[in-house]
Amino acid sequence: MPKIRSDTLWELAAAEVRGGAEEDRGEAVGERSVLLMGSKSGGKTSILLRCLDRDEPSKPTLALEYTFGRRARGHSTPKDIAHLWELGGGTSLSDLVQIPITPVSIRSLSVILVLDLSKPNVLWGTMEKLLQAAQAQLEKVSSQSQQAEKVKAQAKHQVSAPSAARGLPKDYPDRELISPFPVPLLIIGNKYDIFQEFDSEKRKVVSKTLRFVSHYYGASLIFTSIKSESLISRAKSFFSHLAFGLERGKTVSFDSSKPLIIPAGSDSFSQIGTPPVTDVDITSLHAKNPKDLWKKVYERVFPQESTSKQRELKDPAKDTQYSELQIDAMRAQKDQELEQYKRNAAKSWKGLALET
Repeated sequence: MPKIRSDTLWELAAAEVRGGAEEDRGEAVGERSVLLMGSKSGGKTSILLRCLDRDEPSKPTLALEYTFGRRARGHSTPKDIAHLWELGGGTSLSDLVQIPITPVSIRSLSVILVLDLSKPNVLWGTMEKLLQAAQAQLEKVSSQSQQAEKVKAQAKHQVSAPSAARGLPKDYPDRELISPFPVPLLIIGNKYDIFQEFDSEKRKVVSKTLRFVSHYYGASLIFTSIKSESLISRAKSFFSHLAFGLERGKTVSFDSSKPLIIPAGSDSFSQIGTPPVTDVDITSLHAKNPKDLWKKVYERVFPQESTSKQRELKDPAKDTQYSELQIDAMRAQKDQELEQYKRNAAKSWKGLALET
């Protein structure tokens, strides 16, 4: 009797990708996973396509989309594979991070957070919500993996496997003061072409705040724009480092009047300094910790807009960016017919109840 397989759709897709890249010699194929998330309409898809050298128009991401990239190590060698997940909808679908963040993927997973620099009034809220959602899932999966490894190790009288969370070198700047993200994190400030037209003081607040957040999480930070080949080239370098393990370049830029390029471990709290605000008395802000202080100062300069509408928009059919005149008209007609059917059904049940 043939053995019944219970592979999921994702497992079958991953197996097909691996099968296409493996050689008969049985050489190991390197696999990594990258999760892209960020601001709604912030340019995630455009950046991803440019990093993969795909000449095709970008389309709005519907919920969570998967693709992959391949890179040959050399002549007649297996190709490394990058499993790429893109989360759409801004913060409205943050609970979907549980799909790409699994006990299997966490061992080679990286996260890229794309923020829209042209909309600073929703930047902090978007960043905070998405990082919290990803971190919560990472910690949950890591805990489950550790428990499983512990049970397995006890059964075999072995030492349990180390945590999936990253360890930092002893000479890492401010090592005792930061809270490193569980997996490698890259923060991309996109639409720099619009951001550079902002008032210099506002640019300084955004730049220094993102420097603080990035250093606090042990992340890399870059500013980019799809309208600039040089900036996209640098973004591609950081992307390839996470997706394929390539060198990311040694260029560093801390100047807030220019696009930031700050690899993880290059910055420090002493270089960043205090929040760049002159009309706010910092001592009057009741902050729980340094991160909370930066948040309060940032929100004084850029009051955050409510994202409740984003959270409520769970149904893509109600999103105006996917509007189709004929389909929407038919959908409205069917909705009306459904409501009429429910009213008629309710009357029938009431009449039946009275007769009884």
